[in-house]
Amino acid sequence: MRIALFVTCVNDTLFPETGKAVVRLLERLGHEVVFPRAQTCCGQMHYNTGYREDAQRLAVRFVETFADADAVLVPSGSCAGMIRDNYPRLGAPDSPLATAVQRLHPRVYDLSELLVDVLGVSDVGAYFPHRVTYHPTCHGLRLLGLGERPIHLLRHVRGLELVELSEASECCGFGGTFALKNAEVSTAMGSDKARHVAATGAEVLCAVDNSCLMHIGGMLGRQRAGVRVMHLAEILASTEEEPVTI
Repeated sequence: MRIALFVTCVNDTLFPETGKAVVRLLERLGHEVVFPRAQTCCGQMHYNTGYREDAQRLAVRFVETFADADAVLVPSGSCAGMIRDNYPRLGAPDSPLATAVQRLHPRVYDLSELLVDVLGVSDVGAYFPHRVTYHPTCHGLRLLGLGERPIHLLRHVRGLELVELSEASECCGFGGTFALKNAEVSTAMGSDKARHVAATGAEVLCAVDNSCLMHIGGMLGRQRAGVRVMHLAEILASTEEEPVTI
């Protein structure tokens, strides 16, 4: 399959290893990954803060850039949620944007959806001999409905010990601009989440969204918990021959 990667702003700027891991993983599975250079922001930050016209312009750019893709992979639950849940709200029902979104919408996937639902893969040949816990981010859990897909994939990683996270479905408190506008509440929520993570005894906290991992990781660092955060793609890309170190 020819898969177009929408790497997202946060990954491109702060977590480039996630995008590289996606490419290594999918190429190892025999698929072609392309990177349309016209891509830019999905517009989530603009939409969430009321700048709908700016978000609409970015949505138009997105659908034009990825219109011909067989599948669009978005390694970010929040950005995938923006595209699938909010893009349909940005154009009038019969507008060119609404029509383009309707055509593209079924081809936009989170990594776990692409692997499990489209490619029919459970065991991707990964090797990661570490104790891992998984945080189901709000967008992945509630907007995308990822359910057990990421956990299903983690359970098939050789050497990985998966431990349950207490209060897993509770928000970490990041919420994009929420963390800026409501810093005290966000910090309290993040601190609670970090405590639950530390209590698992895990070496690594895994999620499908680096923005949430960044927030929780900051809390874990301040608590000196000794837990590293890592995107699902990086764990699945790790092999015995090319291990990802922690």
